[in-house]
Amino acid sequence: MAQCLRLPTEALVLDMATGTGEVAIEICKHHPRVGVVGVDFSPKMLRFGRRKGKFKRFDSRIHLSLGDGRHLPLKSASFDAATIAFGIRNIEERDQALAEFYRVLKPKGQLLIMEFDIPDDPLLGTIYKLYFDYLLPPLGNLLSRTNYAYSYLATSVHGFPSAPEFLQEMGKAGFTSLRIKKLTYGVAKIFRGIKSA
Repeated sequence: MAQCLRLPTEALVLDMATGTGEVAIEICKHHPRVGVVGVDFSPKMLRFGRRKGKFKRFDSRIHLSLGDGRHLPLKSASFDAATIAFGIRNIEERDQALAEFYRVLKPKGQLLIMEFDIPDDPLLGTIYKLYFDYLLPPLGNLLSRTNYAYSYLATSVHGFPSAPEFLQEMGKAGFTSLRIKKLTYGVAKIFRGIKSA
């Protein structure tokens, strides 16, 4: 996703649901003069991010902030781009989040959303669903020592709109030039939109 960003030299990027700052770090690696504001709902995740050794390399270019994607504590029209990786499906009020992304972007600013999906190919999709629904949850829960994390992952991915439906939601929020980039045969997809004005 960081590589897909097309940015002016000294752009400012919002990374929503930044977690421990992995995407923010990748954006800085691929765009040497860009600044990133990483926003997350979890103070614990932000604390972990600040402690990372690799985060310190970009400490002057990444600012981590506590915030809610439905009500961003940020000025309107202040970002050249906004990103969110594997976080939009955790926000029930997606329309509010998309409206907030639109508000904080500058005119012609771009929004990139990366999210899990099921491959479009019928055969591959069927095989992947068997793995995703029946093998991954118990194995992932066992390895992560939880009884819910990977079960929730499968449930939340299946509860997310189809790719065409989600593009429609982005369009309703005002985004234009809507596109999808498939990753790993469609196991993940990057949704792209541009703020029209």
